[in-house]
Amino acid sequence: MEWDFTPEDVIKGQAAYGLENFRSDLANEVRINLGGTLDEEFHRNFAVIYDLCYWLATGRDFESFLAGLGEAPEAIRLAKSVRDYMDSNVEMLGAILQRMIMERVESGMQLEQALHEVAMQHGRLAGREPC
Repeated sequence: MEWDFTPEDVIKGQAAYGLENFRSDLANEVRINLGGTLDEEFHRNFAVIYDLCYWLATGRDFESFLAGLGEAPEAIRLAKSVRDYMDSNVEMLGAILQRMIMERVESGMQLEQALHEVAMQHGRLAGREPC
């Protein structure tokens, strides 16, 4: 994806771009790049690609992600085929998460609590259908 701002702009709070924006943009990118897939297939592909971005944005390695996919050859094949194209998405998602944590810490929340709250908020949002 391409933006008119940088991940640093998001971290500094100079660009109002959050998880919902990111998920919506990623959903559009998946629709465009994977073409006219069936609705069920789109949701499956989106879930793998979003989870990959989140996994990498939170500092975990690609091989562990693949191992977590278990016996899902289509998901593994998809993850391997898109991995090299996800760097900017991973960086932007990491910036969004960092900004969310920083906002809570700056408001006086302890770091551990901020991490927990952001993880909970992410979990609620990640469970919803993408726009």
